[in-house]
Amino acid sequence: MKPEPPIFNGILGVFALSFIVLAMAPAIQLGSLQPVVNEDTGDIYPIDVSGVQAQGRAVYVSQGCVACHTEQVRGQSDGADIDRGWGLRRTVARDYIYEKPILLGYMRFGPDLANIGSRKDPDNPKKYTAAWHFMHLYDPQATSPGTNMPSYKFLFEKRKIAGQMDADALKLTGAEAPPPGYQIVPSNEARHLVDYLTGLDHSHPLAEAGPNIQPPKPGVSGGVAK
Repeated sequence: MKPEPPIFNGILGVFALSFIVLAMAPAIQLGSLQPVVNEDTGDIYPIDVSGVQAQGRAVYVSQGCVACHTEQVRGQSDGADIDRGWGLRRTVARDYIYEKPILLGYMRFGPDLANIGSRKDPDNPKKYTAAWHFMHLYDPQATSPGTNMPSYKFLFEKRKIAGQMDADALKLTGAEAPPPGYQIVPSNEARHLVDYLTGLDHSHPLAEAGPNIQPPKPGVSGGVAK
């Protein structure tokens, strides 16, 4: 039997080594990551999303939100994400151990959403509340003038008022206002999606991510205006 030429064995060895280094080693390393437990407070991070938040995550994927938004905050040496107020630290592998699939995203036509559930606007306390998210989905221009985000009106329903108005009914005026006796309310899909968004918070301190950093305020030297 004629032996294989050395060059063939060399090529095969290079491919095998590359597979081990680039695929198997990271999979083994990431697969061993576990949640961090604070023994003093009992706090566990991260935790697996379930119930309506898990259903909202499915809506997030099905509606293509991942095509325009990321869920990863870059470190200060790699970009201005923290200065923009998108997070208090860079995201790390441990943040994603329960995510299947991981929604890193690859485009930023809109802001990063990794911490949208904990984001605050000192100039507008109502911003980023559930009511704000519903209006943002229904009419993005009403909450963020000039945005290129499309409207998701199809996730809302016109419903006749029976007794009291729905607590999540949109407060619409002018041409957008429903006929007398009717209200515009979010569908179950919209409610689940907002539950998912308001629960997104990757700001828990992690040793491998370094200390949490408070971003500069807009207008202050080094800050990026919102």
